[in-house]
Amino acid sequence: MTPSFPKNRKTRMFSPITLRILAVNMLALGILVVGILYLGEYRRGLILSEVSGLETQGEMFAAALGEGASIKQVDENKTLVFSVARQMVSRLVQKGTRARLFALNGSVMADSGELARQPITVQNESLIEKSLRLAQEFSSRVIFGEQDLPLYIEPSIQNASHFPEAAMALNGEYGGMIRETVDGGIMISVAVPVTRDNHVLGALLLSKGSEDIESALFDVRLHIFKVFLISFGVTILLSLYFAGTIARPLRKLSIAAHTLRKGMDQRDEIPDLSNRRDEIGDLSEALRQMTQSLWQRMDAIESFAADVSHELKNPLTSLRSAVETATRVDNPAAQKRLMDIIQHDVSRLDRLISDISEASRVDAEMSRAKTEKVDLRAMLATLVDIHQAPLEADQDHMGPTLILDAPDRTSFIIMGMENRLVQVFRNLIGNAVTFSPDKAVITLKARLQEGMITISVEDEGPGIPPGNEEKIFKRFYTERPDVDEFGNHSGLGLAISKQIVEAHGGMIRAENKLDSNGHITGARFIVNLIPS
Repeated sequence: MTPSFPKNRKTRMFSPITLRILAVNMLALGILVVGILYLGEYRRGLILSEVSGLETQGEMFAAALGEGASIKQVDENKTLVFSVARQMVSRLVQKGTRARLFALNGSVMADSGELARQPITVQNESLIEKSLRLAQEFSSRVIFGEQDLPLYIEPSIQNASHFPEAAMALNGEYGGMIRETVDGGIMISVAVPVTRDNHVLGALLLSKGSEDIESALFDVRLHIFKVFLISFGVTILLSLYFAGTIARPLRKLSIAAHTLRKGMDQRDEIPDLSNRRDEIGDLSEALRQMTQSLWQRMDAIESFAADVSHELKNPLTSLRSAVETATRVDNPAAQKRLMDIIQHDVSRLDRLISDISEASRVDAEMSRAKTEKVDLRAMLATLVDIHQAPLEADQDHMGPTLILDAPDRTSFIIMGMENRLVQVFRNLIGNAVTFSPDKAVITLKARLQEGMITISVEDEGPGIPPGNEEKIFKRFYTERPDVDEFGNHSGLGLAISKQIVEAHGGMIRAENKLDSNGHITGARFIVNLIPS
């Protein structure tokens, strides 16, 4: 079944790769924003700084009140004079800070009457500021789970008992409290005892809201949020650019492959992206090479089919002519010659079909067979022994002699398919034997040259017709001058050998041996293979 592609693959606004890149980049920015919204440690540091400042102010105010205020004796207790204390508290207190002076009985002797509270008005907030404030409150309470503080309640009639820190100060201790106001802010209170001559005269309670802290914290968050918005925009643009450099070329390659699949009669090329010098460029180059190999394979199949048709037609034509003629001839001698022709053509057809089947089988086997280590020296030695055994048994044998010349200390091991390599060298040796005269010498040489194993098969025959050194490796080449009859060979042996050698990553070529006068003294076939 022909695979189908989604119909909407070309209509997506954003590719999945683009969305993934955006998601990853936005996740990192989101984590950063959540951390910025929290800023818990920075806020606690500001609060502690305010507490420390109020404590310092309280100590100075209490010392001033203890030394400067008039005192009257009441029931053996020294008490600050109310009017003088009120004036001193009003002068000493700073703007934004509320000061309350409690007598030993807990009553309020003086109150600055002003809590310098400057709340942030939401009426003039911009949309960004309001959103940031709400996000800040949400992150502090919901996400990070900050603990709730005691609620600050302003009693109508105040007494030191309403403020635990003031009660501690009346007992001669320092006290402090942090409370939450009804509008969501915080109230910081510090109580300091007012003393003279080591006697506690009263308690000074300083209170201050968190408007300055929250305003400073909000400004920091707002500035960082503005930086985030700029970073967000830059990240989006860079992510889109980065995704485009990946998604667009991949989409081009996908469309080109899809077009190639739909129109096999058109040689559409894969886009050349090799100048990118990255993995996509490598993919483009690999797809182009694969496409080129497929077209070459298809051309080879078409050429092979045409050659097979031509080679089969010749003996079939001869066979049909001989059969038609034999039915009309009464001469026994002529009939015998016609029957010899018929038998020769049938043998030739059988040989052609067998060799064509072998060539097709080799092509399929080489594409999926597993390789193993092959010792070429041992393999060639075995082939030489097989050829020389009949010669040594029959002293009158006139065939050529086979010699192996391979250094013992050199490794001639490659990764390959031993049975197919044996087929190559048996074919080359058989070809050399066919062309060599009686008592001739066929030499097999093995050398390691320039990182390649070079094996040559040299004979002493008539050589190769000049100009045909490459043509002899084509399919169905059968020119054998002065040594054989036409039609006794299919012409596929050398073509199959070349196919096997190239499948092993090697190369095979042919040349003539020449003497000092430039005369041909034989043929030489050279096979180059990659060592393991």
